[in-house]
Amino acid sequence: MHPLPHHYQVVSTSGPEGEVVLSHSDAAPLPSLSPPEFGGPGGYWSPETLLVGAIADCYALTFRALARAKALAWTALECHVEGTLARTDEGLRFTAYTVHAQLQVPAASDRDLALRLLQDSEHRCLISNSLKASGTLQASVEVDA
Repeated sequence: MHPLPHHYQVVSTSGPEGEVVLSHSDAAPLPSLSPPEFGGPGGYWSPETLLVGAIADCYALTFRALARAKALAWTALECHVEGTLARTDEGLRFTAYTVHAQLQVPAASDRDLALRLLQDSEHRCLISNSLKASGTLQASVEVDA
């Protein structure tokens, strides 16, 4: 890991109509539009889905790092994240999110350790820790047959 603080830069390019294109130096450009809930056409990433996706991505990467550090064997992790956007006294904002994490482990794995690492991942995810919204984790561990 590089010394802190880290700095991340993203550029958005747009005109009066059409896609907003997000870019940074190390990845392919990502087109974005308003979601259907705000009158967009659908089929694009939006700021709202990108935020919820960032929670899912960060959770999975955090779990991966913790599992590696504890030598936990696992075969698959699927995270479904639902974010709730609501009107508040401060305006529209995400007020809550729920991470549904389902982990597959080999039969010989330590199921208690796996569940503990799923819970630790929710507490250590730097994206969700940076949000005002309240978070909930619903985690399960399934043993491979």
